[in-house]
Amino acid sequence: MRLDIVTPEKKAFSDEIESVVVPGIEGELGILKAHAPLVTTLAPGELRYMKDGEEISLAIGTGLVEISNDRVSVLTDMALEEKEIDESAVEKALESAQAAMAEKVSPEDVAAANVMIQKQLAQLHIKRRRRKL
Repeated sequence: MRLDIVTPEKKAFSDEIESVVVPGIEGELGILKAHAPLVTTLAPGELRYMKDGEEISLAIGTGLVEISNDRVSVLTDMALEEKEIDESAVEKALESAQAAMAEKVSPEDVAAANVMIQKQLAQLHIKRRRRKL
């Protein structure tokens, strides 16, 4: 099946794969060939796909995933491989988002800060997990 991952800046990935797991708003969603058609919302987290027997992970942000005709299309505001993640910059952004959450702000600001925190944690997870392996 084909996986396309697109951000506003670039086509992050486009190739044939064996399977993919995406972070949906209701939890992880595993997708194999011949999956039923579906459109759902993504949550910030880890996207994992299998290609040639190897699992590859990306930190992704919010967006949509569409499954149809053995094609998975991921439209997201962030898709980063481990090598693209600057751990110190992520930690600073995480601290900034956590500080924004501590201030008395509107519900919309809290929601935006929460999404930012989730994105930063997804990046740290990808970056630090590789060190443990």
